[in-house]
Amino acid sequence: MKVLITGGAGFLGARLARTLLKRERLSGKPIDEVALADQFAPPRDLLADPRVRALTGALMEQSAKLRGEIFDTVFHLAAAVSAECEADFDLGLRSNLDSTRALLEAVRAAGNAPRFIFSSSAAVYGPDPAFPLPAVIRADTLPTPQSSYGIQKFICEQLVADYTRKGFIDGRNVRLMTVVVRPGRPNGAASGFFSGIVREPLNGQEAICPVAAETRVALASPARTVEGIIAVAEASRQALGGRVALNLPALTVTVQEMLDALEAIGGAKARALVRFEPDPMIARLVSGWPAVFDNSRAQALGLEPDPDFHSIVRAFLAERAAGPILLH
Repeated sequence: MKVLITGGAGFLGARLARTLLKRERLSGKPIDEVALADQFAPPRDLLADPRVRALTGALMEQSAKLRGEIFDTVFHLAAAVSAECEADFDLGLRSNLDSTRALLEAVRAAGNAPRFIFSSSAAVYGPDPAFPLPAVIRADTLPTPQSSYGIQKFICEQLVADYTRKGFIDGRNVRLMTVVVRPGRPNGAASGFFSGIVREPLNGQEAICPVAAETRVALASPARTVEGIIAVAEASRQALGGRVALNLPALTVTVQEMLDALEAIGGAKARALVRFEPDPMIARLVSGWPAVFDNSRAQALGLEPDPDFHSIVRAFLAERAAGPILLH
């Protein structure tokens, strides 16, 4: 089996690659090659695996080179993130919409209709001025994105759905929750501070929280996120229930609950390193995201949300203690 992961040098892409290589199989078939496409070279541990092929460069260029090459499964994780897309409209269109269309055309040219897993986002939901979001997001809740990032993700979902309807791919849109705790340095995501207010204090560094303590967020640990992506990739169309898009399980917590867990595990000194400094743009984006999801459809695939935020913090510390995570 040949697997392609776009964004393969990033945090989630590299973690997904490591998990697949360790499993050695996907959908019951042995994995012969994992191609990692990214603007940067993959971490050294992945490059050392003979099954890994690095494809370095812009995704638009890589898609042209890959046109017609046969892959059995494609994980499309590469994207410009939320705050970047809001600040730079053209960047978002190019990195999210144009690159996804180019990749879909490259896969279509191969003619083998591979499984195509698109990494979407809970940002496809938003409070329409005339129709506020329901208290709980369910499988049949209408997406009404209220940011450039969310709109771009939803457009790409529709492309994946249509390419699937036409038989060009076997597509699945996986809507990710906010992933916490991400290691490494902050990125341009509006949600990045959710990791920062835990990661930085545990590293003895100050962190800024741009939203109010009562702000709620739907989140998932890196491990549960990758587990969900793989489960959706391996699920039959019948098990998915016919719908192309699926919300991964979400744990709902407030910022205050996150900080309480930080203090319980990292101590009062760690908690004291977090200070509140409002950012209206970030607050506006985050307040428009849904915070509570009905997880029943994902649970039908055997997926569960993280049990609590304490377990997420402990998992982050355990992985950090196990050794450095090689990221660009």
